[in-house]
Amino acid sequence: MANNDSEKYKLGMIGLGTMGRNLLLNMADKGFSVTGYDKDQKMISKLEEEGKAHNLEGFDDIESFISSLQTPRTLILLVPAGPIVDSVIAELKPLLSKGDIIIDSGNSHFTDTNRRVDELEKDGLHFFGMGISGGEEGARFGPSMMPEW
Repeated sequence: MANNDSEKYKLGMIGLGTMGRNLLLNMADKGFSVTGYDKDQKMISKLEEEGKAHNLEGFDDIESFISSLQTPRTLILLVPAGPIVDSVIAELKPLLSKGDIIIDSGNSHFTDTNRRVDELEKDGLHFFGMGISGGEEGARFGPSMMPEW
Protein backbone atom coordinates (compact mmCIF):
# COMPACT_ATOMS: atom_id res chain seq x y z
CA MET A 1 0.00 0.00 0.00
CA ALA A 2 1.30 3.43 -0.92
CA ASN A 3 1.81 6.17 1.65
CA ASN A 4 -0.61 8.47 -0.15
CA ASP A 5 -3.64 9.15 2.10
CA SER A 6 -6.03 8.77 -0.84
CA GLU A 7 -4.90 5.14 -1.13
CA LYS A 8 -5.32 4.38 2.56
CA TYR A 9 -8.30 2.79 4.29
CA LYS A 10 -10.93 5.06 5.77
CA LEU A 11 -11.93 2.81 8.68
CA GLY A 12 -10.25 0.07 10.66
CA MET A 13 -11.90 -2.68 12.71
CA ILE A 14 -10.07 -4.17 15.66
CA GLY A 15 -11.42 -7.61 16.47
CA LEU A 16 -12.40 -9.86 13.57
CA GLY A 17 -14.58 -12.33 15.43
CA THR A 18 -18.12 -12.95 14.25
CA MET A 19 -19.44 -9.44 14.93
CA GLY A 20 -16.39 -7.46 13.81
CA ARG A 21 -15.87 -9.44 10.64
CA ASN A 22 -19.54 -9.31 9.63
CA LEU A 23 -19.81 -5.59 10.32
CA LEU A 24 -16.67 -4.99 8.23
CA LEU A 25 -18.11 -7.10 5.38
CA ASN A 26 -21.35 -5.10 5.58
CA MET A 27 -19.41 -1.83 5.31
CA ALA A 28 -17.41 -3.16 2.35
CA ASP A 29 -20.68 -4.18 0.66
CA LYS A 30 -21.78 -0.54 0.97
CA GLY A 31 -18.62 0.72 -0.73
CA PHE A 32 -16.58 1.81 2.29
CA SER A 33 -12.80 1.44 2.23
CA VAL A 34 -12.21 -0.75 5.28
CA THR A 35 -9.67 -3.11 6.79
CA GLY A 36 -9.30 -5.11 9.96
CA TYR A 37 -6.83 -6.15 12.62
CA ASP A 38 -6.75 -9.24 14.79
CA LYS A 39 -3.95 -11.05 16.60
CA ASP A 40 -5.37 -14.37 15.39
CA GLN A 41 -4.26 -15.15 11.83
CA LYS A 42 -7.27 -17.50 11.47
CA MET A 43 -9.62 -14.51 11.86
CA ILE A 44 -7.70 -12.55 9.24
CA SER A 45 -7.86 -15.49 6.85
CA LYS A 46 -11.63 -15.73 7.38
CA LEU A 47 -12.02 -12.02 6.62
CA GLU A 48 -9.96 -12.26 3.47
CA GLU A 49 -11.80 -15.41 2.31
CA GLU A 50 -15.28 -14.01 2.99
CA GLY A 51 -14.29 -10.60 1.63
CA LYS A 52 -12.77 -11.80 -1.67
CA ALA A 53 -15.36 -9.84 -3.67
CA HIS A 54 -14.03 -6.64 -2.08
CA ASN A 55 -10.37 -7.68 -1.97
CA LEU A 56 -10.40 -7.14 1.82
CA GLU A 57 -7.08 -7.17 3.59
CA GLY A 58 -6.48 -7.88 7.25
CA PHE A 59 -3.48 -7.24 9.47
CA ASP A 60 -1.90 -9.08 12.39
CA ASP A 61 0.70 -6.35 12.97
CA ILE A 62 -0.78 -3.35 14.80
CA GLU A 63 1.76 -0.83 13.47
CA SER A 64 1.16 -1.82 9.84
CA PHE A 65 -2.58 -1.72 10.45
CA ILE A 66 -2.49 1.80 11.92
CA SER A 67 -0.19 2.98 9.11
CA SER A 68 -2.70 1.71 6.54
CA LEU A 69 -5.41 4.13 7.73
CA GLN A 70 -6.20 7.65 6.55
CA THR A 71 -5.80 10.42 9.08
CA PRO A 72 -7.58 11.32 11.17
CA ARG A 73 -7.99 7.63 11.84
CA THR A 74 -11.32 6.02 12.69
CA LEU A 75 -11.15 2.76 14.59
CA ILE A 76 -13.96 0.52 15.78
CA LEU A 77 -13.14 -1.86 18.62
CA LEU A 78 -15.20 -5.03 18.66
CA VAL A 79 -13.46 -6.83 21.49
CA PRO A 80 -15.03 -8.10 24.74
CA ALA A 81 -15.99 -5.42 27.26
CA GLY A 82 -13.80 -4.98 30.30
CA PRO A 83 -10.03 -4.94 30.82
CA ILE A 84 -9.28 -6.06 27.25
CA VAL A 85 -10.62 -2.71 25.95
CA ASP A 86 -8.15 -0.86 28.18
CA SER A 87 -5.38 -3.19 27.01
CA VAL A 88 -6.15 -2.50 23.33
CA ILE A 89 -6.29 1.24 23.99
CA ALA A 90 -2.90 1.11 25.75
CA GLU A 91 -1.44 -0.68 22.72
CA LEU A 92 -2.98 1.86 20.32
CA LYS A 93 -2.20 5.14 22.11
CA PRO A 94 1.48 5.43 21.13
CA LEU A 95 0.52 4.87 17.48
CA LEU A 96 -2.33 7.39 17.28
CA SER A 97 -2.41 11.14 16.69
CA LYS A 98 -4.53 13.98 17.99
CA GLY A 99 -7.93 13.93 16.34
CA ASP A 100 -8.09 10.15 15.86
CA ILE A 101 -11.36 8.46 16.83
CA ILE A 102 -11.87 5.22 18.77
CA ILE A 103 -15.37 3.74 18.84
CA ASP A 104 -15.96 0.98 21.40
CA SER A 105 -18.67 -1.40 20.19
CA GLY A 106 -18.10 -4.14 22.75
CA ASN A 107 -20.97 -3.12 25.04
CA SER A 108 -18.79 -1.65 27.78
CA HIS A 109 -20.42 -0.37 30.95
CA PHE A 110 -21.15 3.35 30.66
CA THR A 111 -18.91 4.20 33.62
CA ASP A 112 -15.96 2.60 31.81
CA THR A 113 -16.87 4.50 28.64
CA ASN A 114 -17.03 7.80 30.54
CA ARG A 115 -13.65 7.13 32.18
CA ARG A 116 -12.07 6.34 28.81
CA VAL A 117 -13.53 9.49 27.25
CA ASP A 118 -11.91 11.59 29.98
CA GLU A 119 -8.57 9.78 29.83
CA LEU A 120 -8.23 9.91 26.04
CA GLU A 121 -9.43 13.49 25.75
CA LYS A 122 -6.23 14.53 27.55
CA ASP A 123 -4.27 13.10 24.61
CA GLY A 124 -6.48 14.75 21.99
CA LEU A 125 -8.15 11.45 21.07
CA HIS A 126 -11.90 11.11 20.60
CA PHE A 127 -13.64 8.14 22.21
CA PHE A 128 -17.23 7.02 22.42
CA GLY A 129 -19.25 3.90 22.93
CA MET A 130 -21.59 2.50 20.29
CA GLY A 131 -23.60 -0.59 21.14
CA ILE A 132 -24.56 -2.86 18.28
CA SER A 133 -27.67 -5.05 18.29
CA GLY A 134 -28.78 -7.69 15.88
CA GLY A 135 -26.18 -10.40 16.38
CA GLU A 136 -24.28 -11.96 13.51
CA GLU A 137 -27.11 -11.51 11.00
CA GLY A 138 -27.63 -7.90 11.99
CA ALA A 139 -23.93 -7.07 11.80
CA ARG A 140 -23.80 -8.53 8.32
CA PHE A 141 -27.01 -7.12 6.86
CA GLY A 142 -28.41 -4.34 9.06
CA PRO A 143 -27.28 -3.70 12.62
CA SER A 144 -28.89 -1.36 15.08
CA MET A 145 -26.07 0.99 16.10
CA MET A 146 -26.55 3.07 19.22
CA PRO A 147 -23.85 5.71 19.80
CA GLU A 148 -23.40 6.90 23.35
CA TRP A 149 -22.18 10.43 23.02
